[in-house]
Amino acid sequence: MYAILDIETTGGKFNEEGITEIAIYQFDGQSVTDQFISLVNPEQPIQEYVVKLTGISNKMLRNAPKFHEVAKRIIEITENCTLVAHNASFDYRMLKLEFKRLGYEYERDSICTVDLSKTLLPEAPSYKLGKLVKSLGIPLSDRHRANGDALATVQLFKLLLVKDIEKNIIQQSILYHDNRNIKDKLNKFIEEVPSALGVFYLLDDKQRVIFIGKGKNMKQELTRVFLKTSKRGQKIQKNATAVRYELAGNNLFLRLKFYLELDKINPKYNFKKQFKPKLHPFNNSDFILYEKGREIEEQAIILVENHEVRYFGYTNLAYQEQSLGRLKKILSPIENTTISNVLVKNYLLKTNRVKLERFTP
Repeated sequence: MYAILDIETTGGKFNEEGITEIAIYQFDGQSVTDQFISLVNPEQPIQEYVVKLTGISNKMLRNAPKFHEVAKRIIEITENCTLVAHNASFDYRMLKLEFKRLGYEYERDSICTVDLSKTLLPEAPSYKLGKLVKSLGIPLSDRHRANGDALATVQLFKLLLVKDIEKNIIQQSILYHDNRNIKDKLNKFIEEVPSALGVFYLLDDKQRVIFIGKGKNMKQELTRVFLKTSKRGQKIQKNATAVRYELAGNNLFLRLKFYLELDKINPKYNFKKQFKPKLHPFNNSDFILYEKGREIEEQAIILVENHEVRYFGYTNLAYQEQSLGRLKKILSPIENTTISNVLVKNYLLKTNRVKLERFTP
C-alpha cells in the first residue's frame, strides 16, 4: 500500500518551515482507496515568494486546522504505507519535522518519483513535475497546490508501475526509514575493499569521486568512514554509489597518491590540506628513489630532476629502469611538485633505509 502525497510550506530557513497544505492519496497499486486534503495553519507567516508561487496567503490559513489537529488523520492514512512523492526527501522531512514538534517520532519508508523517473524514463526532457507530466500527457491543474500536484503524482506513479516490467526497480528504490538499504549498500562496499595498504575512492551516481580515503588497512578505514554520524559522514554514506581502490605498496606512495589526487580531483566531502613549500633543496639534484612495490619483484620509483619530484610509478622489469627516457614513459608525471617535494623530503628525513641512485640528466 502506498500513500502518495504533496506538501506546501511557508518557505524560510531550513527546518524552521511550517506546512500550509497537505494532500494524501492512499493507493493500493491499482486505484485510490482513501484521501485526505487540507489547508494547515502553520502558526507562522508565509514567505512572500511562496505566496506568489502557490497562491496560498496568510489570510486563507487563519481558520485552517493547526497541524496537531490533523496529525492523527495523517498517521491513520499513512499507516502501513510507503510514502510516495516527487522529491520525497522534502515531503518526508516536513512531516517528520512537524511531528517532532509534537514530540512524536514519525517514521515511514519512502519512494521518490524523481529518482524513479530518471531510471524508468531516461529520455524525459525534464524531471520537474510540471514539465515531466506534460511530456507524458498527464493533466496537471492547480500547479504548486498540494492536491493538484498529488493527483499528478498518482498518475505518474501508475505509469512508473507499468514501466517497471520486471517488478523490481520500484522495490529496490524504497528508502527504508531504518536505513537498511543504505547499510546493505555500505556493507557491500566494505566487502569489495581488501585489508591492504592503499587509497580508496567513493563515487556518486554520476561516477564523480566524492570522497578519497587512505589507510594501511583500507577495509578498516572504510568501515570507520561508514560509522561516522556527523552530517558530512551521513552525506558520504547516502550519496556513495560505488567504491574503487588502488594499492600503494608503501607508505610514501600511499601519501603521494592520496594528496596528489586530493589536490587534482578536489572531492566534495574531503577537507583539503595546504602544503607550504620547503625552502631547503634535496642533497642531490637528480636521482631515483626506490621503494617496495605492490607485489613481489615490483619496485615503486620516484624520479627527481633539478630538485623537483616530477615522476612516480611502478616497474617490474630491470630494463625499464636502465633508460631514463623509457622510465619517464612508464611513470606518471606530477603536476603539483610542491606537494610531492614536501612529502618526499619529509620521508627522507625520517627514513634511514632508502635506496637512491643518482643520474646525470
